Amino acid sequence: MATPAPDTDQTGANPPDLEPIAPDLQQAFTEFTQWLSVERRYSPLTVDGYGRDLCDFLGFLGAHLGAPPTLHALETLRPMDFRAWLAERNGRSGRRRVGAASNARALSAIRTFFKWLEKTGRGTNHAIRAVRGPKKPQNVPKALSSTDADQVIDTIGDFASEPWIGARDTALATLLYGAGLRIAEALSLDRSVLPLGESIRVLGKGGKERIVPILPVVAAAIDAYIRLCPYRPGYNAPLFLGARGKRLNPAIAQKAMRQVRTALGLPDSATPHALRHSFATHLLAGGGDLRAIQELLGHASLASTQRYTQVDAAALNEAYVKAHPRAR
Repeated sequence: MATPAPDTDQTGANPPDLEPIAPDLQQAFTEFTQWLSVERRYSPLTVDGYGRDLCDFLGFLGAHLGAPPTLHALETLRPMDFRAWLAERNGRSGRRRVGAASNARALSAIRTFFKWLEKTGRGTNHAIRAVRGPKKPQNVPKALSSTDADQVIDTIGDFASEPWIGARDTALATLLYGAGLRIAEALSLDRSVLPLGESIRVLGKGGKERIVPILPVVAAAIDAYIRLCPYRPGYNAPLFLGARGKRLNPAIAQKAMRQVRTALGLPDSATPHALRHSFATHLLAGGGDLRAIQELLGHASLASTQRYTQVDAAALNEAYVKAHPRAR
């Protein structure tokens, strides 16, 4: 997906361009993405990702089959055809190699599409069931230290072109670290959450709602931003605004984080999402209950939250090696 221009304020993405395909498949593609959005209640970014993965697959088929793909052609595909697509993604010349996690996600999107085709009576092909996805590496979340997280929040507003934008960036970083929100969740908030109380209702992945406590320091940072913001939009307007008064684009928040991590000498892993990782890691290190942290993060599975125990164990091991006399 192309990175938005730096002065773009709005979120979301346009539908990806399809390679030449048959009209029946074009119609199926459109209805599938609508189903993801309306019935499955996937976020716009997730729907966009599914659409792009599906476009990539259909574009490959056009060259692989020597003709624009049709619904009937999808029914005739063999396991080797799906494997050829994955192999092509791994060996593309002139492009960055696609990682195992991206390939696994793309294969999952194609499986979902074929299940939908069968469910809606548009075609059946069980060959994809014989295709194993690449093994995803079990990446341990990269959290910031509590000191680094505090420095990010204290410094991120210094690089803004206007004081109110600096206050906005500070408020956003404080919210991500103080409440553990995903960047998309934070930027989807509207001013209807104001005035902030002790908690807010957040719409997470899959349209699932959860209640997230709001610390006084988070509320204070957001209040400071609201007081300085020159725009006075309505009740249902976006909470975080870009320079043009529209909903803040994630790319702008990511740019602000890049600036502050460069100034502080932090690694590339210090992204807005790392503040969410830091929230979970520091709660766990402070004795937080794993189930409670799962609820706060909005994880559907406890397995996702348990990754943070690996972070804590790694920190303990590092402290042990540094401190124990026999480890020197």
